[in-house]
Amino acid sequence: MKMGIIGAGAIASCMARTIGPMQEVEAYAIASRNLEKARSFADEYGFEKAYGSYEEMVADPEVELVYIATPHSHHYEHMKLCIEHGKPVLCEKAFTQNAAQAREILALAEEKKVFVTEAIWTRYMPMRWKLDEILASGVIGEPLSISATLSYVISQNERIYRPELAGGILLDCGVYPINFASMVFGDDFSDVKATALLNDLGVDMSTNIALTWPDGKTAYLHADARVADDRQGIVRGSKGYVVCKNINNCEGLEVYDTNHQLVASYETPAQITGYEYEVLSCMKALQEGALECPEMPHSETIRIMELMDRIREQIGVVYPNER
Repeated sequence: MKMGIIGAGAIASCMARTIGPMQEVEAYAIASRNLEKARSFADEYGFEKAYGSYEEMVADPEVELVYIATPHSHHYEHMKLCIEHGKPVLCEKAFTQNAAQAREILALAEEKKVFVTEAIWTRYMPMRWKLDEILASGVIGEPLSISATLSYVISQNERIYRPELAGGILLDCGVYPINFASMVFGDDFSDVKATALLNDLGVDMSTNIALTWPDGKTAYLHADARVADDRQGIVRGSKGYVVCKNINNCEGLEVYDTNHQLVASYETPAQITGYEYEVLSCMKALQEGALECPEMPHSETIRIMELMDRIREQIGVVYPNER
């Protein structure tokens, strides 16, 4: 499969390092608004084609899958460009800047019969399924409570502090604790409460989220652009708890009983970067003629975007093009 990338920044570099060693994928094309940047990227990572515009790349008939690695604010227009040219899309999280954009893009993809999926890599990784197995085994009893956090010192990054880039920590990092909770307890939560600290430009630098489900399950989620943290996700049950070491790319799972004694531990399989699983899922879906990946169906993408809209409404974050 010949893969193209829109955007030549840090996340695109990670994907390039991923697909380079993959036997199933060819690092075919890179597109940037700056041709010299695209050429430099192509030389560094061994891409065959370098384009100085996104429009040129999506017009290339050889491109079979496009990975979108631009800021959240641009996902909508870049996915639309790809879909209108019939190009299957793997779009980096957060899928769009709001649920309305997500619904419009997915409706267009359905109309045009073009494959689209969200690159929330934790949905595709083997350790996600291992966690499901552990919980289903009953070793921790009934899962009742979750805590999850993901924070990095990134408040100085443009994509974080600039409102016009759909900045803030929620869409960048907060989406991971939210997805962690959603994968364990589902999306039928009955209540959402959020608080945040905003910067001078009006986007969130620190966000706290509390979710409640009708059956009494709860989740307490946190993300912060000013500090680093342990990145842990913990699922607590009536007989013990499971610790996910790094919810952003699980580095192992540990099971404890109610006396805090280690019961079992599970190592993460060897990987290239972890991005390979979403690429392989895209390949399989395309081979089967599907328009979405089962690991992250369109309905789930919309639900997560709707939740983040509710959170932004509570914390008072509005992007310039939403006013």
